[in-house]
Amino acid sequence: MPVHVFTTFAWYAHLKNLGSKPWLIAALASWGIALFEYLLQVPANRIGYTMMSLPQLKILQEGITLAVLVPFARLYMDQPLKLTISGRRCVSWARSTSSFAPESK
Repeated sequence: MPVHVFTTFAWYAHLKNLGSKPWLIAALASWGIALFEYLLQVPANRIGYTMMSLPQLKILQEGITLAVLVPFARLYMDQPLKLTISGRRCVSWARSTSSFAPESK
């Protein structure tokens, strides 16, 4: 989960911290953070793929992303969260498909 914290900061923290800077500065700062995250995420995906299928890895990643984004949005960005009907449907769909059987390799 700590890896997703880096991604969330890379994608969104510049909206709060670098709003008065040129977009290029924000992009370079975000890319620097994201590079560190990818250096951790690629090996993690390779290890995870030995135990889980690709759909399972992706659904796990999205679940972790939401688990990080919700507190980030509320605590760091001071943004309210509202889950719309379409959002509820997406969550319901993800729950129903999260038991993909691992593919034989």
